[in-house]
Amino acid sequence: MRVLFLDLDTLRPDHLGCYGYQRNTSPNIDAIAGQGVRFNNYYCSDAPCLPARAALMSGQFGIHTGCINHGGVNADFRIEGHTRGFRDRLAYHSIPALLRSEGMKTAMISPFGERHAAWWFYAGFSEMYNTGKGGMESAEEISPTVLDWVKRNASEDNWYLHINYWDPHTPYRAPEGFANPFKDDPIPAWMNQEIIDKHNNLPGGHSSRDIAMFNNRENPQYPRQPGEVRDMDGFRRMIDGYDCGIKYMDDHIGRLFDTLDAQGALDDTVIIISSDHGENLGEINSYAEHGTSDYITHHIPMIIRWPGKGQSGHVDNGFHYNLDLLPTLAEMLGKERAPHWDGTSYSPALLNGEECGHDSLILSQCCHGCQRSVRFGDYQYIRTYHDFYHLYPREMLFNVAEDPHETNNLAKEKPEVCAEATHKYMDWHDTMMASSAHASDPLWEVIRDGGPFHARGNLPVYSKWLEESDRGWAIPELKKRYPGEFRGRGVSPV
Repeated sequence: MRVLFLDLDTLRPDHLGCYGYQRNTSPNIDAIAGQGVRFNNYYCSDAPCLPARAALMSGQFGIHTGCINHGGVNADFRIEGHTRGFRDRLAYHSIPALLRSEGMKTAMISPFGERHAAWWFYAGFSEMYNTGKGGMESAEEISPTVLDWVKRNASEDNWYLHINYWDPHTPYRAPEGFANPFKDDPIPAWMNQEIIDKHNNLPGGHSSRDIAMFNNRENPQYPRQPGEVRDMDGFRRMIDGYDCGIKYMDDHIGRLFDTLDAQGALDDTVIIISSDHGENLGEINSYAEHGTSDYITHHIPMIIRWPGKGQSGHVDNGFHYNLDLLPTLAEMLGKERAPHWDGTSYSPALLNGEECGHDSLILSQCCHGCQRSVRFGDYQYIRTYHDFYHLYPREMLFNVAEDPHETNNLAKEKPEVCAEATHKYMDWHDTMMASSAHASDPLWEVIRDGGPFHARGNLPVYSKWLEESDRGWAIPELKKRYPGEFRGRGVSPV
């Protein structure tokens, strides 16, 4: 048995042809989708990068692992304590450990462990190849290692290869020689100058005036990455930069598939294609970033082609988490599930096309701001505890079936739907805390530790930039929400 996992950083499903995108960004990914199962409602439980992959590999929510931030005390897994054996859980109950227990050679090609000091990411792998630039690699810097490994190993019968490509992640980095195959293509029709003008007057990390996080600086090394979006031309530049990253990456994936085919290994290899999180491209005034707990940041692609066993050309619409993959693989391989896994197997969808998703999903973000959200029915409900200086209301509600780009907050006009979402959230929270080995919710630990990593300590300097960029009106409200940050004493909840 051979398994290939393409872990494609920051990939939005709605920018792939197989998910209905009008631009030809992903012909090689699309081909695999046509041969397997495409999941329409697949979400990372915890966002962004570090928390998402912690959930993926462990099969657990961040509220259980504690790994929910990009720095501070919650950027690591919580210590297991007296229940820890000679080895920790991930040595036995991660995705690669599960597959290695089946006699498979497990190999990783990724700089992710070093990028986030996430050394647990390598647990269960027999071979690890660090491509060396901490996630700043472009595909041409990763593919030589990938193709060399495939040429040496593809003809063997039992292996698992996990590959990270990074090109859709900021900064948008497709080489200039790639040109722009989308320069004459339409851009997403939901955006207009009225929305941009509104956003231009608002504060917030990675907002339309602050794509570099808290300013509009650009790096000449990355000409596709804008520093701000002031008009529709700027919006096109951002969209084209992101889409070029996807297409450039997809071209390299095509070379990988060709190499597997030349080794006689493509047709019978299980191929899994997914991402850690999505990418906001203007939604709720978040540009070229993934710092919210909204529909766009959490919604990720999942495509699984399982030759001889799984469905072909099937589309699943059930709600699933990324942390569901681990129990799914266990069930597909006839292995017992670990009692501490939070995920639920969706093998019936793979094997028989059966709907087997969750009733609702609870999603979390604690690296830029602190938010939790509920995905249920047609809705995404968002509750904000730290707003990354966007001045978001405490509650936001979007009908993402009708309004996938989250332009109309329905919270005030649909309090009954907000109440339903809050009930789902509290039920989940009570269940999680009752089953936790720790007495506190790590979201509140992040806030008490000085706030989300990408926010803390930045507000005084950012306020000066807001004055310079004609948005000084927001400073009094920011001081009201976060008085401690101006005194160097951490944050208060929204």
